[in-house]
Amino acid sequence: MSKMSTERTRHALNGATMGTRWSALYFAAPGHDPEPVRAALQAAVDAVDAQMSTWTATSNLMRLNAAPVGTWVAVPEQLRDVLRLGLEIGRASGGAFDVGMGDAVTAWGFGPQDAAPDRIREAMSTDRQPAHTVLEIGETDVRKSAPLALDLNGIAKGYGVDRLADTLRDHGIENALAGIDGEMRALGLRPDGQAWTIAIEAPDPDRRAAQAMLALEQAAVATSGDYRHWVEVQGRRLSHTMDPKRRAPLLASPASVTVVARSCAEADAWATALMVLGVEQGSALAQARGLDALFQMRDARGEIQSRGVGRLFG
Repeated sequence: MSKMSTERTRHALNGATMGTRWSALYFAAPGHDPEPVRAALQAAVDAVDAQMSTWTATSNLMRLNAAPVGTWVAVPEQLRDVLRLGLEIGRASGGAFDVGMGDAVTAWGFGPQDAAPDRIREAMSTDRQPAHTVLEIGETDVRKSAPLALDLNGIAKGYGVDRLADTLRDHGIENALAGIDGEMRALGLRPDGQAWTIAIEAPDPDRRAAQAMLALEQAAVATSGDYRHWVEVQGRRLSHTMDPKRRAPLLASPASVTVVARSCAEADAWATALMVLGVEQGSALAQARGLDALFQMRDARGEIQSRGVGRLFG
């Protein structure tokens, strides 16, 4: 290990956000005060949550949801950026990623309320157009041209990680690892000049264990899976990933999909899209778009089989 690395102090910061925890790991010269960095990181994720939460009626997203169809609603730049990226990936994935699933997410109990059969029936029977066809984003505002309930759970945490990374850079920290609930972004390198090492979790609901290790440099990684967040409806465990065509939880999908991308928001959204598409269609689309993706599937015996796409996993 170099002399420089031995002179630097390890700082591991964390805090609460979006119902889970954010984290940031970096090394700094002796005498560095991490408290201003910690406060700025917390403020950054608090701002994302205040804009994009579906658990708070006063969030900018929920005010947009409540606005009448056809009404332009002023929204902050960060929310516009996330919506714009969500619509872009929605189009590119043929609607497999859809930020307009808010009514279905709520009906099935993945929001502030428990699952409700009447809302489930309504969500599944209502013919809703994909968000990328009915949401218009202007310079400072947004409007819906048809009824739409927006939900950003498939992209907001990833964007929050990107904001953590931006905040670290704003404080002159060019080498760091930031994350929220397993979605991670690496800046630069470790003090020893090596890439940051990230564990790709095995899709096991009963324990946390690494399935594979990933060396990450100037990139982000996100995983969507069926093993951490679910609800139980009539005795059946249902994953939180929603099928936009049925407006209901996926019935058949990979156990997990991991995507590496430039930004964590992109990785987060594409991991969801590929989960929805499944192994065959998802692998083909990932290949066509040059994505690095790892699909993990359970076989008939419950054992994990993997398929990789791209330079990192192929």
